[in-house]
Amino acid sequence: MTKTNLARTLREPAELVAEHLAPASALPALERVAARYAVAITPALVELIDTSDPDDPIARQFVPSANELEMQPGENADPIGDHPHSPVAGIVHRYPDRVLFKLVHVCAVYCRFCFRREMVGPGKESALSDSAYRAAIDYIQSHHEIWEVILTGGDPLMLSPRRISEIMTDLAGIDHVKIIRLHTRVPVADPTRISDEMVAALKVEGATTWVAVHANHARELTGPARDACARLVDSGIPLVSQSVLLRGVNDNIAALSDLMRAFVECRIKPYYLHHGDLAPGTAHLRTTLAEGQDLMRQLRGRVSGLCQPDYVIDIPGGAGKSPVGPNYVLAEQNTAADAGEAGAETRYRIVDYCGDVHLYPPET
Repeated sequence: MTKTNLARTLREPAELVAEHLAPASALPALERVAARYAVAITPALVELIDTSDPDDPIARQFVPSANELEMQPGENADPIGDHPHSPVAGIVHRYPDRVLFKLVHVCAVYCRFCFRREMVGPGKESALSDSAYRAAIDYIQSHHEIWEVILTGGDPLMLSPRRISEIMTDLAGIDHVKIIRLHTRVPVADPTRISDEMVAALKVEGATTWVAVHANHARELTGPARDACARLVDSGIPLVSQSVLLRGVNDNIAALSDLMRAFVECRIKPYYLHHGDLAPGTAHLRTTLAEGQDLMRQLRGRVSGLCQPDYVIDIPGGAGKSPVGPNYVLAEQNTAADAGEAGAETRYRIVDYCGDVHLYPPET
């Protein structure tokens, strides 16, 4: 594999062809994809792509495909229903004690499965206006049930450390906001942005900062990415993970195990494994729920409890996340009714990680 040492992000299909990330024959279709959905692949991620492998799991996440032009029934520009829960620009208030605060609509890299792919990238509003920002802060201030603010977008760490510091200070100044969580791909996509200045900007008196790091394959957690995560953890900022279950990327037990172990090695607690959302043009990357549940059963029996994420689905239309992992309680039987004994305890059938069934409480 031979690649140029890139100094800039690739944004045009012709650049992808020039770097051997896509065949020249695909250029017309990729230009149609790029006209609708943003394209950006940072040098850090280009370096990871094996151009000799047509099924490379890194390329599959970031290099556009003609499959994205195919819409399937049920796919939706707002697949998780942000809009119905947005009382003011930039705010999504779906759950009582927390809000999403969408500060920017740009990312370091654009994932081909993004559920906000219709809302992010060049040509979209890049950031909240000053008046919209103040209205969002006022909304958070006036809703005393809000305990946590989740900074998202786009990627909030595309903002400068100075601007991040201002936002963190504004939020921490609201008495009832105790947790500020940032969701980001920057430690993986552009590790150099996690500078000492950025780390300092993320720490603020009056609230606790958490960072959720998005990665979907263990190869994304390179040496520089691990160093970036270490700078955050060593400063006292706890990290959790978020990943998406993706066909051809991490939908086998070896890849999923390696990813979760890599997170834990980086002191990142596995948090969410998302089932793929019904975003337009993403059917080729989605698995079935049954496949995801089977992988979670295998993961439970294969790796440490530290490595277990919650497998969740965002219910289309805005009803929120629900856990959809396997059910280990198959059935229950009331032994009092069966035996005719007053006060006998309900007994459950519990499945272990090998698939064997056990009664609980055990028979005596």
